[in-house]
Amino acid sequence: MPVAEGAPLRFPWPRNLPLTAVFAAQGVMAGRSISTGIPASGIPVSGRRGGEARSIGSGGKGAEGLADSLRNTLDRVRGFLTWLPAEVFAALLLLLAAGLALALTRFCLRLLYRLAGRYGQSFLQVLVTRSQGPLCTFLVIMAVGTVLPAAPFPYATTLTLAQVLLCAFILALGWMLVTALNLGAEVYLRRFRLDVEDNLLARKHVTQVRILLRTGQTLLVIVTVAAALTSIPAVRQYGVSLFASAGAAGLVLGLAARPLLSNMLAGIQIAMTQPIRVEDAVVLEGEWGWIENITSTYVVVRLWDLRRLIVPLSYFIEKPFQNWTHESSDLIGSVFLRVDYTVPLDRMREKLKEIASASRFWDRKTCVLQVTDTPGNMVEVRILVSARGGGNTFDLRCEVREKMIAFLQAEYPEALPRQRTEITGNSLDGLLEQRRGTEEKVRRAA
Repeated sequence: MPVAEGAPLRFPWPRNLPLTAVFAAQGVMAGRSISTGIPASGIPVSGRRGGEARSIGSGGKGAEGLADSLRNTLDRVRGFLTWLPAEVFAALLLLLAAGLALALTRFCLRLLYRLAGRYGQSFLQVLVTRSQGPLCTFLVIMAVGTVLPAAPFPYATTLTLAQVLLCAFILALGWMLVTALNLGAEVYLRRFRLDVEDNLLARKHVTQVRILLRTGQTLLVIVTVAAALTSIPAVRQYGVSLFASAGAAGLVLGLAARPLLSNMLAGIQIAMTQPIRVEDAVVLEGEWGWIENITSTYVVVRLWDLRRLIVPLSYFIEKPFQNWTHESSDLIGSVFLRVDYTVPLDRMREKLKEIASASRFWDRKTCVLQVTDTPGNMVEVRILVSARGGGNTFDLRCEVREKMIAFLQAEYPEALPRQRTEITGNSLDGLLEQRRGTEEKVRRAA
């Protein structure tokens, strides 16, 4: 469109542009409702002036008034840059808005971080550090969304950029929610310690929070991505037609996702009922170890030899397993010894008390020696000793077994297992005769 020389340069602003939630959110946050006069399809309603916005409520021009002010200001600035193409000027305008928003946000966050460190507010420092990424992204999107209606782009370009900004706005909002969820869980778990001996309550809360945190993260990601895709008309229409016409495909997808869904539901059930907790000592699939980590779909078990056993969450709901520290970490370990019938049991009991009392693993509760069986020519002695935790119990059993064997070897070697053979008179004569015959054969051979 030709412009008369000396006349103020104005651009064909897309005044009937359907403002997205990015721009409407500004009026909503200020306590005002914005009406664009544009139907949901994005086509201007006949008989209305597209782009007009009314502020319903108490005073204020609203987001569209801010856009009009920006247009007037940019018209005057553009008058000095007539040599610059309109699209280039609009792109530079968006880049300038994004750069200013990013620089201002980072400056404010850095200043806030230093002030928090000066006054010893460690939590505020963590909050600033964790929220820096999503907050900068969110404010940059808001700045670009504020300037976009005043940028001299063609209508189609502006509409595309508005849809992209809306999608990015939803993703940034989801990012902020996930960050807030992580920070809240971390702050809550700071009061619990797992490195103490009596940590049952701490393990209970840590298990619940970790499982629910990962489940919440998964749900937030799914909802955020779904909302972002739904904001794009082409994707939304494709999704509706797909679910409306492809029932078989939906059934196949549901069957394929069944393991994932079953593990997520098992995770929620484990968080509520808690058959396992973090750092529980468990025995499963013939392996003994500790629960190291619980994710939203699987559990990492740290075995005694530092191997890692990966087990799906549904395993702990569907199959039996041993949990040695479910209600308490107190355990009783057993040691079996096979000795001769002449063993002094009372002296063994005294030595057992002495060994247990000197051990740092014994919890001063259980220390028993019993005769449980008499297999063949031996006596089976069972020793029961108690300790806190599976590792301490295993070490105590090994210590008691080793020292009891050393005690018998040093003081009662005749009490160690041995075979007895009874030889009668006739048998003795036969053995002597057999020996003489053997010696005679040796002499003849020589």
